Amino acid sequence: MQLKKGEVKTCTELLREFQRREQPYIAEKMVFKGIGDKDVYNITAPFEDDNETVIGGRVESRDDEYSQVYFFINKDGFWVPKNGAPVFNLQDPFITRIAGELVFGGVEISSHPELEKTFQWKTIFYRGEKLSSLKKFAESPMGMKDIRLIELQDGSVGVLTRHQGRKGGRGKIGFTTIKSLDDLTVDVIESAPLLDKQFTHDEWGGANEAHLLSNGLLGILGHIACFDNERNRHYYPMIFALNPETRECSDISLIATRSNFLKGPAKRHDLNDVVFSGGLIRAQDGTATFFAGTSDAEAQKIKMKDPFIKYEEDKHR
Repeated sequence: MQLKKGEVKTCTELLREFQRREQPYIAEKMVFKGIGDKDVYNITAPFEDDNETVIGGRVESRDDEYSQVYFFINKDGFWVPKNGAPVFNLQDPFITRIAGELVFGGVEISSHPELEKTFQWKTIFYRGEKLSSLKKFAESPMGMKDIRLIELQDGSVGVLTRHQGRKGGRGKIGFTTIKSLDDLTVDVIESAPLLDKQFTHDEWGGANEAHLLSNGLLGILGHIACFDNERNRHYYPMIFALNPETRECSDISLIATRSNFLKGPAKRHDLNDVVFSGGLIRAQDGTATFFAGTSDAEAQKIKMKDPFIKYEEDKHR
């Protein structure tokens, strides 16, 4: 299956294209209780655990970067911590299932050993039959986040990476495959080849969730980001399709902007225009519900036309 790929586009160009298309609708804030006055944002999409619908969320104080990941269930319209669920000292949780196992991960931050008031980070991976039995099984190279895993049609595992520095500049997505979760190592993650023509030199992005589509392609939910002249950050949720056999990609397209969501607070003034993709639930009626963190302070969901359907139609390949 060959995917059509044009030239790389900037955030400004993608935003202009998005504003001419059908817009998302029915935005709703998600209300969390049982965590004091802390914020909950950068959530996962809902998933099933022990016959309950659960969401993972980043929980932290407004003036802090040290966060924890809690797992929440819905009670009377409010999301409350799930009894007995583990709590992890991580940021930006993600969830998938591979070979019948629940796979969970998040970003662990620590003080830089040499640079004062500077953080370093890495991604930590856990696996288990359910939340209560999760065990650590792998971690990323230091300095890498936005790593996502997906079970492919043949049972192998796709690994989406995000490289920075000499290999990836401000942040570029890589992709490789492994036979099983047992093969996920630092060397495998570091050596993943970069995908072609996705971000300009001054902009960056990453994958946040992967979906196996009906035709074997991967629908990638992610983000693309840039700075403006005042060094404010702009994060836009985006999608693209990836052929896991050839590593060919479609063009990136935006699926929402901060203005599509309800107004609310921001962690800092430079984060007002930030939407961080969490996850997407596809419905059989051709719609989807998109779950996201807004302005690094709140969690919201919004309904939209299923953005991945177009990649499952022959005319778009």
